[in-house]
Amino acid sequence: MSAKVISMCNQKGGVGKTTTTALVAYSLAKMGNKVLLIDFDPQADLTTLMVKTKSQKSDEILSFNKTLMSAIKDNESLDNVTVQVMDNLYLVPTASDFYLYPRYLEHAYLNEKERVASFKNKLSDIKDKYDYIFIDVSPTLSLQNDTALYACDELVIVLQTQQRAFDDAKDFIEYIQDDIIDEYIADTEVLAVVPVLSKDNAKVDQLILEKSREEWGADVFNSHIRIMERAKNYDVTGITEDRDAWDKKTLNVYKEVAVELLGRIKEAHE
Repeated sequence: MSAKVISMCNQKGGVGKTTTTALVAYSLAKMGNKVLLIDFDPQADLTTLMVKTKSQKSDEILSFNKTLMSAIKDNESLDNVTVQVMDNLYLVPTASDFYLYPRYLEHAYLNEKERVASFKNKLSDIKDKYDYIFIDVSPTLSLQNDTALYACDELVIVLQTQQRAFDDAKDFIEYIQDDIIDEYIADTEVLAVVPVLSKDNAKVDQLILEKSREEWGADVFNSHIRIMERAKNYDVTGITEDRDAWDKKTLNVYKEVAVELLGRIKEAHE
């Protein structure tokens, strides 16, 4: 079976996109799915989080000599740079050298369509090895991200429940439709919108949730992510699951999102 390629994305930073990607992928792996994470952001926050998570699972330190950029530049399979984080969870790491990716695209391909389609071609020889592949992109509109979005089967918009984030999400979805799907005839689709609440039952959060349902209807996830201190703490410690009840509570929230994601993917392709 060929993997579903997914990006949980937004053009706005600070909405919990990388944390959501990591914890949903982690949940799917714990459920028995074989999952690959690809860090497509030169800031390498996802890579750092997975290095720390590996240290929580074993005494082995997650190390790598090659990165996503070296695999692209040297025309190597992504297999050659993939590292295992834990059972069923794998990572294609990145580093600051990924800032060179747009320059590489400009020199390696003659036209825009070839550049945008190039990473989808790169994924083709590894898709049958995984159930799900998540690409964590930076919060920008760029050629770099266009190649990742074009490679995806499904896009999930991570929406923090603030007015500016809501407006940005609308613009981002329009960009995906006009500039990725229509312009380049991409097979990707916007599957759903997952809300990230600043506070439970806060008036602004509830107002943005209502506006989101008016705008996108049933495409808004029933499961909501709440900004929790433990999830933010994982950036420091890596993902843990047995320290105390807060680990269980936090991971259960993302497991609910993961389960709903699977259901929505299945429903979309029946």
